[in-house]
Amino acid sequence: MTTSSADLLGARATVEQAVRAAYQAESGNDGGTLPTSYPVMAEVDPGLFGLSVVDVTGQRWSQGDAEVGFGLMSTAKPFTFALVCAAIGVERAGAEIGLNATGGAYNDPTPVRTGPDGRTNPMVNAGAIATCTRLPGGDREAQWTQLLAGLSAFAGRPLDLDQALYENVSATNVRNRELANALADRGLLIGGPDDALELYTRQSCVSTTASDLAVMGATLANAGRNPVTGVQVVPSEVCAPVLAVMITAGLYDTSGEWLYQVGLPAKTGLGGGIVTVIPGRGAIGGFSPLLDAAANTVRGARATTMLAKQLTLSLL
Repeated sequence: MTTSSADLLGARATVEQAVRAAYQAESGNDGGTLPTSYPVMAEVDPGLFGLSVVDVTGQRWSQGDAEVGFGLMSTAKPFTFALVCAAIGVERAGAEIGLNATGGAYNDPTPVRTGPDGRTNPMVNAGAIATCTRLPGGDREAQWTQLLAGLSAFAGRPLDLDQALYENVSATNVRNRELANALADRGLLIGGPDDALELYTRQSCVSTTASDLAVMGATLANAGRNPVTGVQVVPSEVCAPVLAVMITAGLYDTSGEWLYQVGLPAKTGLGGGIVTVIPGRGAIGGFSPLLDAAANTVRGARATTMLAKQLTLSLL
């Protein structure tokens, strides 16, 4: 018997109405500011806003600028971590990278590691840099080739590097270079800090859309199988650990508030993206470049919160 969308997220008309209502409710919200970390991001149209939902049967609902490209930035982190877990095993990945909340900002160079189980988390920059050094491949370029192929498999289409964003980030990546060097000093990288930083920078500058994020999240919701292409991207046993670290630190130092209010694993990025996973049911992808003080997309997070409440999606 085929599972219908009504069994997953609600009747199709109900989901369509909820997505439209959430989009319309937040379209006029001009709260937040454009990020200033990288100059190219300060030039993005602040009015852009896209929302997309995909269920594990591959059905889609979208509104607004859901097909407009933007840099993955930190929304790449769960998917890179999933690929590393698939390559080296979830136990080793957790032990070497760390799983707990850091108690600091996403790019804080201080709490790199403070105990035997690690205080780094793969959803913040230090842990994500450590994650990148554990990607499969004999050298940096082989690792990059496999990483881009893996991210593309999650999205269900070929993804590309945003060259202008990459050049801008590479030229102004001072804080992340400090993090990479600090990790190397503590023996937490496999290979050198330059390779780690380069892989991390490239994954951050892959161009994606809100629609892509919804498909990528739905792949995690669907036990690692892309619901659009049918490709098994990662083993099913990888997905629960990935969702766990998204719950722990997916929205940086506001992750506890997100869990309290929304009750779903999610990840945001400096590029304005947000991906939220409803395990076994589907995912929500959002994009809007205006960010709050914790570097989370304002419209995207608020629209997702509204959808989760309207469709009763919370795990809790």
